[in-house]
Amino acid sequence: MRTPAPPYVGEGPHALAREREPLHRAVRASRQRDCEIPEPRVWAVDTRHLPLFWFPREYPRGTFWATPKTTADEAGLLGASSRVHIVEAEWVGRLRTTRVYAYRLPEDSFAHDHQVGGYWLSRETVLPTEVVELGDLVVRHEHATIELRVLDNLWPTWNRVIASSLEFSGIRLHNAQPLPV
Repeated sequence: MRTPAPPYVGEGPHALAREREPLHRAVRASRQRDCEIPEPRVWAVDTRHLPLFWFPREYPRGTFWATPKTTADEAGLLGASSRVHIVEAEWVGRLRTTRVYAYRLPEDSFAHDHQVGGYWLSRETVLPTEVVELGDLVVRHEHATIELRVLDNLWPTWNRVIASSLEFSGIRLHNAQPLPV
């Protein structure tokens, strides 16, 4: 199982949420390979991992944090932060203007996905118990003390991260600028 992301300011109690509503065919990525889950399921993330989704839907981003196995040299990628989210400069305006919602979900039909830390799956249709608009996502990162690092291009930093002993999650990276030549 992966090492969970570190806590953040204002995290609140454990809860399950997702950034958009109900049933779809879940696909998950791991360090080894992409694997499709053979039946439709509702997926959710726990409170600790919700910041991975404080972005518009197609927004490319990389997130990373230290684990007990992270070396001092590799921890330098974090700087003074315990958790970093990297984004490309051309996308930043959307963090302030796109309306993103979190759907709080009842936990009773969900099972923890032990291969991907912080993810939960349900075979049943699930109705949210609460819908929360996340507001200005740059401000949300600031209040949570999660560093939002703005780069011209994700790939040089991302390639260093995935070659390191840091724990990480990359989402929608296919939408990022190409690797500079």
